[in-house]
This record gives sequence, structure tokens and C-alpha cells, in this order.
Amino acid sequence: MIKSYLKLALKVLLRRKFFTFISLFGIAFTLVVLTLVTALLDHVVAAYPPETKHGRTVGIYYAQLSGEHSRRNGFAGYALLDKYARNLPNVEQMAVATLQSGAYSYLNGQRVKSYLKRTDGTFWQILDFHFLEGGPFTNADVADHRMVAVINDTTRVRFFGGQPALGKIIEVDGQRFTVVGVVPDVPILRLVPFADIWVPHTTAKSDSYTREYVGDFMGIFLLNDPSKLALTRDELWSRLRTMKPSDPMFNKLEATPETLFDTMGRMFTGNGTGAGTGFGGRLQIALTVAACLFMLLPAVNLINLNTSRIMERASEIGVRKAFGASSRTLVGQFVVENLVLTLVGAAIGFAGAALLLQVINSSGTIQYAQLQLNYRIFGWGVLLAVVFGLLSGVYPAWRMSRLHPVMALKGASR
Repeated sequence: MIKSYLKLALKVLLRRKFFTFISLFGIAFTLVVLTLVTALLDHVVAAYPPETKHGRTVGIYYAQLSGEHSRRNGFAGYALLDKYARNLPNVEQMAVATLQSGAYSYLNGQRVKSYLKRTDGTFWQILDFHFLEGGPFTNADVADHRMVAVINDTTRVRFFGGQPALGKIIEVDGQRFTVVGVVPDVPILRLVPFADIWVPHTTAKSDSYTREYVGDFMGIFLLNDPSKLALTRDELWSRLRTMKPSDPMFNKLEATPETLFDTMGRMFTGNGTGAGTGFGGRLQIALTVAACLFMLLPAVNLINLNTSRIMERASEIGVRKAFGASSRTLVGQFVVENLVLTLVGAAIGFAGAALLLQVINSSGTIQYAQLQLNYRIFGWGVLLAVVFGLLSGVYPAWRMSRLHPVMALKGASR
């Protein structure tokens, strides 16, 4: 029966080409937009090299100092991480790293901008970088304030013409570093690992950062057991309550270890750094609701088109009902027809999304972007297409099935 439904569905779609084109365009456009947004979000928070230990990794990405009349928030300061976040329970390794910042060099008389990140040696143990040359700097290099650097492949091409860079000198912001390693480019959307150049945080021109509770650092934690994150959080919150700030304007310091997606959810909901949890789940719900609302308008339009298209077949419906076709059979047929239409539109949408992702990757709009369709994005896209098809097909099919055979044979649509 399904085979005959599919054959009939294809013939019906070819019968009214204009309606079919409008329907396919709406479905494909909706899927292209949703697929692009999903690919961007996947590129930010999903597990990709060098973040291969995503399931066990959390971080402190946000901190807040507050007082009776003052508040200061942003990324964590080094003092917060160094004094209160080390040796937390359930933490196998902890690394510190700055947010990437612009750094400038002069190359052949031209001013060149790179993104610089300052880290410790543990950063390279938690993150799984593939080294094209050499290796990472170590905690011993950090402790000894050694002027060493790891660079990405684009920086190697830019400064050394793609020739081996190991042992060569690179000058950045008036400081000279010896290259000890080269790694592939990391997309700018990967907040934790992204940079062009990585150097020890102890090579900073001033040590004032070591006294900051809110600054431009992030703490990265590799957990022994992700299910025991609450134990780690509780201990950190307990330690922070003992903080005695030197600035009398502030009397409270807040921060929490969580996934990057949870941090995005926390910032989205405007809940600061309080002790609440589940912000990632709330963000996921919000994104799902937004996707459904975005699908609502084209779904309503498609419902109207499907209703008009189906009611034009009133005589056919009347004949089939007169010969004993049940309402259930007719509803099943027309829902299958609409699902075929939706899946064809989804295939066009996926093809368009794949093309646009390649254009974005090659355009350089998102630095080092490697946006792609994967099984997660494909699965969500197919699910959305099926939901879209059911939403826009069930009502017209149900309305059609309610027609009385005699009225349908007369061509009535009500």
C-alpha cells in the first residue's frame, strides 16, 4: 500500500507544478536556515579536535564580584583560579588560559594582526592538539618564564612561507618567542582552544593579572567523573565564600564550573553566576521553541496550500469514499503525499545548506571555519522535516476525510 501511495504522491506533485514549487521553496528555505544555525551551534559546543574530551571537560568561563552598590563581571581572573580553583575534588587536571586577544607584528613593513592566547602547560594535556611540527611548551617552561610559542599553520605560512618553523624566532607585540610547535588552524568559534599563537602566561609584560579576580582568564577542568560535577561545584562555592577582597566596594565573589553550553545558557537567561544549574537545558528548550516558531509561518502557509490542493480533488475523494475507502485510508494517503513533498524539499534544503557552508568556509567570514553537515545535523534536519510534514499535512487530510461522499462527488469542498 505504501508503494502505491508513493507512486500516487509523485504523480500528484507533478500535476500542479506551481503549487509544488511554492511548497518546495518554503520547505527548502526553512531547512536551509535551520541547518545553518544548527551547524554554527554544533561548531561552537560539540566535540571536535582538539576538544576530544568534551564529555569530561568543564570550565570557569564567567565570574562576578559584587557589593552593596557595585558589580563587576566578565571572564575569571587568574587570582580566582589560582587561589580557589586548584585541587578541587573530582578534578583530574586543571589548566588556565586567557581569552584570545589581538597581537601585532611587523612583517616586510606591513602590520600583521594575530590572535594570542596565554596558557599554562596543562592546557596542552587536556586539549588534544595534533602537532605538525615539534610539541607543546610545558609547565616547566611556564615556571621559568621561557619565551617559547606554539603557532598555527596559517601563522607558519604567513611568517615563514610555509617552511619549517621549529626553532625560528617570531616577534609579537614587541616580544620575541622561539617556535617550539606548529598545530593545525582552530576555528575562531572554538572559544577555549582558538588562537594563532599560544605562549606561556608568565611571559606577560606585567604580573598585575595575577592579582585579578575578574579578568580575561578561563579555568579548564578535566573531570574524573562528570556525574559528580556537583561535588566540584559545592567545594568551589565553599571556598569562594571565604574570599576577602582587597577592594571594599566588593564583598562577594561568584563563579561556577560548567560546560560552555551551560555558560551560554546562563548568560542568555541573565542569571549571572548564581548557584543554579541546568542553564544549558533551558537554552536548549529556548532554541527548540525558537525553531518551532520559525517553522510556524511556513507551516501555516503550507497548510493553506495543501488544503487548496487537496480540496481540488473533491471529486476523486468522493469516488473513493463511495467505493468504500475509509477516512483513515484517505488521511494516510494524503499525509504520505505531504511527507514525500516535505522530504524532497528537505533534500533540496540540505543541498543548499551544504553549498552555503562551503561558501562560508572558503570566504573567511568566520576565521578558519570548518562548518559541515554531520550525522547530528542531518538527524535533526530529517526530524524537523518530518515534524514539518506532519504539522502541515494532518489538518488538510483530516478536513478532506470529513467530506460526505455525495457532497464530494458534486465537487463541494466544505
